[in-house]
Amino acid sequence: MGLINRFFDKKAAPLLMAVFVILFIAERRRKLRKPTQILIKRIITNLIVAAPAFGLLRFVFLPAMIKIALRNKRYGIGHIFPLPPFIRLICSFLILDYGNYLWHVLNHRVPLLWRFHVVHHTDLDLDTLTAFRFHFGEMIGSVFFRGLFVLISGATAKEVLAYELFFEGATQFHHSNLKISKRFETVMNRLIVTPRMHGIHHSVNKNETDSNYAVIFSFWDRLHQTFRLHHDQKEIIIGVPEYRDVKQMTARFLLAMPFKNRS
Repeated sequence: MGLINRFFDKKAAPLLMAVFVILFIAERRRKLRKPTQILIKRIITNLIVAAPAFGLLRFVFLPAMIKIALRNKRYGIGHIFPLPPFIRLICSFLILDYGNYLWHVLNHRVPLLWRFHVVHHTDLDLDTLTAFRFHFGEMIGSVFFRGLFVLISGATAKEVLAYELFFEGATQFHHSNLKISKRFETVMNRLIVTPRMHGIHHSVNKNETDSNYAVIFSFWDRLHQTFRLHHDQKEIIIGVPEYRDVKQMTARFLLAMPFKNRS
C-alpha cells in the first residue's frame, strides 16, 4: 500500500532505526543491569529470530490493520461519535494502547499464546536487542486481536500507523538497559513505561513476570493493579526458569520452541 510506503518505510522506519542506534549506544555507556552474555552472539541470534516477524509486520500485519481501518465506516468511537479530530486521535490512541495491554496479558495467561511469547522472555539479558526478539507466530496471532481494537477504536489508517510508530519506539525504550536517574524515572513512570518498570516484567520470578504488561502508558497497569516498582534492578534475574542454559539460546532452537512438546 502506498500509505505504508510513504509513512512507515520512508519516515517511521528510519526514525525507529535512529532510536535503536541511540539507545544501543547509550545503554552501553550507562548500564542499568550487568550483561551476562556475549553481545555479538545475542545480536546474531535475536536478529535471526526477528527476521520472519519483521517480514510479517511489514507485509501482513500493517497491511491488514490499514485495510481494516480503511474499510471500517460504521464501528468504533471515531464513527459513532462526532468528535473533534484531536479528541478522536487521543481516544483512538488510548484504545489501541489498551488493546495491546490486554493482548500482552493474554500472551501470559493463555498456554497456546505463551508458547510463542516465551521466546521473547528467554533472553537472559534485557536490552534494546530483546525488543526485536519476538516469534513470528506471535505476530500472526496479534493480527486478529489488535485488528479487533482497530475496529473498536474506529482509527483511521494514518492514526493506526502513527500509533505503530510510537508502539515500536516505546518497545525499544522500555526494553533498553539504559540507566536513568531514579528520581526522573519515577516521574516518567506516572505516565509511560520505563526500563526499570519493564525489567521487573522480565524477571524469572513469576509474581514479577505477571506484572507491568503495559506498552506505552503505565496507567493500564495501575488501573488493573498489575503495576510493580521499587525493585532493585541488581537483584532481578532476567529470563525464564525453564530456559537458563545459554547453549540452548540459538536461533534454530528459539524458532522451533513453540512447536515442541513441553510436557
